Amino acid sequence: MTKTETKSGKMPLHFSRKLLAIPYGLFLAMFVVIPLLIIIYYAFTDRNGNFTFENFATFFNGNGEGIIGFFRSSTCKTIGRSLFIATTSTILCLLIAYPVAYIIAKCKLKNKAVFLLLFVVPMWVNFVLRINALRELFIWIGTFNKSDNWNLFNTIIGMVYDFLPFMILPIYTTIIKIDKSYLEASRDLGATGATTFLKITLPLSKAGIMSGISMVFLPSMTNYVVSNWLTYNNTAIIGSFIEQAFRNTLWNQGSVTAIILLLLMFLITWLTGGFREDGQAEARGTSLW
Repeated sequence: MTKTETKSGKMPLHFSRKLLAIPYGLFLAMFVVIPLLIIIYYAFTDRNGNFTFENFATFFNGNGEGIIGFFRSSTCKTIGRSLFIATTSTILCLLIAYPVAYIIAKCKLKNKAVFLLLFVVPMWVNFVLRINALRELFIWIGTFNKSDNWNLFNTIIGMVYDFLPFMILPIYTTIIKIDKSYLEASRDLGATGATTFLKITLPLSKAGIMSGISMVFLPSMTNYVVSNWLTYNNTAIIGSFIEQAFRNTLWNQGSVTAIILLLLMFLITWLTGGFREDGQAEARGTSLW
């Protein structure tokens, strides 16, 4: 009997990391890489399958008036509206999430994870049910489909309600991992609580803030389900623009918009430091307890 054989005479099974990565690689190829290649194909071809840049020219042409007409077109207004909704939603999420994450992380209760769980539990409920319940609330208070301003307000509230946990979790994880010796040293040197927070806690929690911003801002630009359900399809964002293009079998137009949005997300992620590896693993909520 060789060393690699067991007493039963069978060869033991050894799973290397490469073998364990095969299912993930197959899933990534089937549901990420291949769909992305299909979108790229439609973006750079016409209805006859011929290679062309005409789809991009049409997107930026803006009612036949060139690049100036693009800034007057409904497409540009939709992009601007999407940026406004995403920016406002992200700021509100940050203003709400940071104090909540800070209080939970600093409280001395043994079961403080229970408070964190209160913000996670709603995510267990079906997304459509939660948005439908929020719509019923807006109907009850009288803000549903009342005016364009109220529709914008409803959309922003819906985005904050949906993505708030994605801002709380990374900030909480970052704050709870801050070395307490830094805070003690700051107090020993005579720093006040506000100074300690501004000079120690806030800079060291920057990774969690950046991670939360990327996880809230980017989806808020494309989550057309929230805007459609809470405004009766009266507030269009870039996600609904893509959805309408594909629904009307305008594959080339929808693919171009998706590619441009992907490049915009790539730029925003790069500007917020989302591609840096230092501290990002801990900032993305890998450890909640």
